[in-house]
Amino acid sequence: MKKEIHPDYHEINVVMTDGTTFKTRSTWGKAGDTMTLDIDAKSHPAWTGGQQKLIDSGGQLARFNKRFAGFTK
Repeated sequence: MKKEIHPDYHEINVVMTDGTTFKTRSTWGKAGDTMTLDIDAKSHPAWTGGQQKLIDSGGQLARFNKRFAGFTK
């Protein structure tokens, strides 16, 4: 491998939606940074069977619903 072209690979902390944490290695952020997830396998409808609601953190879901409100089959 060529030297000095690859990002730094270090350990970070990940906080799941239910508050549990774990450590993993990543190129994201800096060593020791904490990544807090808005959606993960415990809260995403694809893995939970659609029982939980998605959190509209950036207003994207509201914009989508407004844009396609009149759309019918």
